[in-house]
Amino acid sequence: MRIEWERIRAETADPFTTSRSTNTEIERVWVRIVHGDVEGWGEADPSRYYGESAGTVEAALAEMRPAVEEADGPEPMQALERELDRRIGANRAAKAAVVAALLDLRGKSLGEPLWRLWGLDPEEAPLSSFTVGMDDPEAVAEKIDRAPDYPVLKVKLGGDRDEEILAAVRHAAPDRRIRVDANAAWSAKEALWKIRTLADHGVEFVEQPLPPEDREGLRLVRERSPLPVILDESCRTAADVPELVGLADGVNIKLAKCGGPLEALRAIHAARACGLQVMMGCMLETSLGIAPAAHLAPLLDHADLDGAALLGDDPFRGPGIGDDGRIRVSEEPGLGIERA
Repeated sequence: MRIEWERIRAETADPFTTSRSTNTEIERVWVRIVHGDVEGWGEADPSRYYGESAGTVEAALAEMRPAVEEADGPEPMQALERELDRRIGANRAAKAAVVAALLDLRGKSLGEPLWRLWGLDPEEAPLSSFTVGMDDPEAVAEKIDRAPDYPVLKVKLGGDRDEEILAAVRHAAPDRRIRVDANAAWSAKEALWKIRTLADHGVEFVEQPLPPEDREGLRLVRERSPLPVILDESCRTAADVPELVGLADGVNIKLAKCGGPLEALRAIHAARACGLQVMMGCMLETSLGIAPAAHLAPLLDHADLDGAALLGDDPFRGPGIGDDGRIRVSEEPGLGIERA
């Protein structure tokens, strides 16, 4: 096999703000693995929060190159994945791209989409939420007005105007399902106070109210919260899942933070074994980055796979969410992705 990569850029449709940062563009790494006349694609979506960048991704890909190019095809993938782990450690966004490309290659070689190879039914996928970044209440309401058909909204909070923003959201979307993500911005006391207000506005659940390291605070919030608590930053890989029992009602799995679709599958199974709800989310990603999660969507309780929908110029097309929130895949082999 041969592996190659290049950096790609895309602009966001609007400045995208969370309690940690504001993004107006993204830089991603497009990975291609060639075996014979078949080419598999993957995307690395690094996050500064997890200590990764396009530069660290490229350095990790260089470390993985010998293992990929010495392999005689994508099988046995489990052994190859272990070797990738040995070479790169915690550079999981880079590994996620390589594993996705290997799976795309495998699907194309067999002439089947990934969802079918995994024995899944796309019709069983939940609706995806559409994320509304932090802004002043008027701007938030305007963003919702420009996305009238999405039935589920995820609202980013974690600032001084949380209650005003939430009231503006509910006024602009009186009949839509709402979820809230604080991105670890609150204290335990603040979270319990604010979650009561969220419940009054009919919010479905709250995501990562406290910093990951505040385990006792998370336990207290989960015990007293009138809403389910889903943890994102607290859960990186499958090994983290059992430690969250008693701290959360569910976990949010992301390909870029866990290391790709195979580790995501392990995390899903771990969550089910622990009695936790399963959600999959994303970074700001192109359709190439979203595609592997879209194929796994039938295994989920909740989905937030809107990364490509938040971009102004997506360089790829394929699996993703429509304006109705439905997660769409196709009969095309592998990931089903092509250049836009």
